[in-house]
Amino acid sequence: MTVHLEVDEGVGTIRLDRPPMNALDVATQDRLKELAEEATARDDVRAVILYGGEKVFAAGADIKEMQEMDHTAMVLRSRALQDSFTAVARIPKPVVAAITGYALGGGCELALCADYRIAGERAKLGQPEILLGLIPGAGGTQRLSRLVGPSKAKDLIFTGRHVKSDEALTIGLVDRVVPDAEVYEQAHAWAAKLAQGPALALRAAKESVDVGLESDIDTGLAVERTWFAGLFATEDRERGMRSFVEEGPGKAKFL
Repeated sequence: MTVHLEVDEGVGTIRLDRPPMNALDVATQDRLKELAEEATARDDVRAVILYGGEKVFAAGADIKEMQEMDHTAMVLRSRALQDSFTAVARIPKPVVAAITGYALGGGCELALCADYRIAGERAKLGQPEILLGLIPGAGGTQRLSRLVGPSKAKDLIFTGRHVKSDEALTIGLVDRVVPDAEVYEQAHAWAAKLAQGPALALRAAKESVDVGLESDIDTGLAVERTWFAGLFATEDRERGMRSFVEEGPGKAKFL
């Protein structure tokens, strides 16, 4: 298999494993969707890490495979391509991308599906599809512009240039830069902490933010208040408030 799901104490690591560059061919895309849906369904997965290994996150699509596709083939494939990445973006649990080495094209688009991105000092990100006479096709034109703003997204998409980790941090493409050897460790620490949190409230927070970004403010507010009120029916809410009153803030245990 070219993608694996490993679970340890509430943290599920979706790891790309297609050396040397983790090129995202059709089989890898389909497997990614399967494992995203599995991580969504499994109760023992409470937070997720996207990881490509110590040397590279993902250097993009399998260009040799794509070169063999004509217009008809890509019309039939493009929806499945987007669906595989959307399945990752819609995992209703905290998701962090642990980015080492290259995260280009589809690799960058995969990182954009995470809620938080931790990059190594030597990481490079970008959307170089324009250099092939194409545009990003797995959500890059949409998720990148929502994350860094339209002008910065257009600069990266129009030029196809690679962004080093320091610039990626400056423009908001990544959220933290750490030594390369610490990328997975730091991502795991982020995920493990949230895996101990109130699962339904975290799901509510993620859905409220994501739906709000994709709709008008009134719709977003409606989603927020529905979740907010609904959480008053949960055991986690009872536990959290009781702990606050009896022990002070930040001491509640939700597992």
